[in-house]
Amino acid sequence: MEKDNDLEQNNINKLSLERKNKLKDIISSGHKPYSNKFDKNTFANELIKQYSSLDSDSIKSEKTFSLAGRLMLKRVMGKASFGTIQDQSGKIQFYISEKNVGESLHLFYKSCDLGDILGICGTIFKTKVGELTINITVLYLLTKALMPLPEKFHGLKDIEQKYRQRYLDLITSSKTIQIFKTRTMILKLIRNYFDNEGFFEFETPMLHPIPGGANAKPFLTYHNSLDRNMYLRIAPELYLKRIIIGGIEKVYEINKSFRNEGLSTRHNPEFTMIEFYHAFKDYNFLMDFTERLLQYLLKELGFNDLQLNYGEHNINFKESFPKLTISEAICKFSEDFDTKKIDDIKYLKNYLSQKKIDFEKDFSVNKLQFTIFENTIEEKLINPIFIVGHPKEISPLARTNDENPNITDRFELYIAGREIANGFSELNDPEEQAKRFSDQMQSKEKGDDEAMYFDDDYIKALEYGMPPTAGEGIGIDRLVMLLTNSHSIRDVILFPQLRK
Repeated sequence: MEKDNDLEQNNINKLSLERKNKLKDIISSGHKPYSNKFDKNTFANELIKQYSSLDSDSIKSEKTFSLAGRLMLKRVMGKASFGTIQDQSGKIQFYISEKNVGESLHLFYKSCDLGDILGICGTIFKTKVGELTINITVLYLLTKALMPLPEKFHGLKDIEQKYRQRYLDLITSSKTIQIFKTRTMILKLIRNYFDNEGFFEFETPMLHPIPGGANAKPFLTYHNSLDRNMYLRIAPELYLKRIIIGGIEKVYEINKSFRNEGLSTRHNPEFTMIEFYHAFKDYNFLMDFTERLLQYLLKELGFNDLQLNYGEHNINFKESFPKLTISEAICKFSEDFDTKKIDDIKYLKNYLSQKKIDFEKDFSVNKLQFTIFENTIEEKLINPIFIVGHPKEISPLARTNDENPNITDRFELYIAGREIANGFSELNDPEEQAKRFSDQMQSKEKGDDEAMYFDDDYIKALEYGMPPTAGEGIGIDRLVMLLTNSHSIRDVILFPQLRK
């Protein structure tokens, strides 16, 4: 394998050297191989949409079209040649002949390499086999490519290249381009939805003096002028809730957050989410709101039957999303759990031990149940489902449930076996919040590097009074994975973090 890699690299080096020699010839002949601009008046897909359904006799346009893009295919014949140019919208064939452009320009085209960026002008016609084609009258070399495009783009080695050299992935994969166009559309639709619901979008700091808003290990940096440690944002929550305290009742932020955690198909240390807060509402409102949001997204993206395929699963968004407590989910989805002992702390610990799942000796019944859920049930939740009733000790910012002081008014939305959203009725009692922060600090002292810090200023803000509020975070990357049938978070982040 190593020998094959060396041979391939030697071949690439040889081709690159040939192109660099061509570059010298282009410059010495008085041409500019790196142009400043090119005036284009259309895209490949616009021509295809407008003319592909017409027959040859109906396409009698003398209008000249100008396009620019990358040369992806070249077929050289005697005094005429064909090629395929690719722009951001797609590909279209062109035809160039000495009769139309002269011998020297046709000869120049023959010297062009795949990957070169060209500007072309010409009229539209259809070939004998019915392919829409541009009959070139003028051709420009806009950028000389010095590296050859990869011939193949599959297999483990190329998957590595796909992420490390995303530009090559975009050049060679229309599927990848479509995924990221869809991602852009999803973000636009989300903004439209929240704006139409009367929310205000704000930007909050990405550098925090105190990390907060989630249980996560932060990235640490240092500010020279202030002579202090700073942390990359793990969540915008505490700043957005300060805005709620300030009197704006509906706020959101589509934000980059950072968590110093491991890499996986579901985790990237830099990720995108939307967090939003609505004053005078509770977590039940959020669940209904989220259900409507997802149904809106599916319809706008063309899933008119509110169903989508994700891997081997057909996921149904038609019905109202069910709600189960953590214990109810264990009893419903576990295949080997004795449901009669759902509250038996000794049985719960034995069950975890048999499964070789780590837990602490002082875990409460609720936290033991959550540990079982997290490790054995999550992956079985395929259709949308809200899981409610999270333990207080893992929900330091959520309001305590009125009927059960051991749990909070919190939910997580699961789809396709993974968490998509997390929301709750916000804790607005400053004394209770201060106690929760103190409990988190004790956990941190015991070695939990994901426990929260004590934020004095946030407590002070709460003392001025925060109205009853519901807040939620939705992972944009995981949502895009779901809506594009992608199975690794690296497939929906243009430049994911990778190991050396």
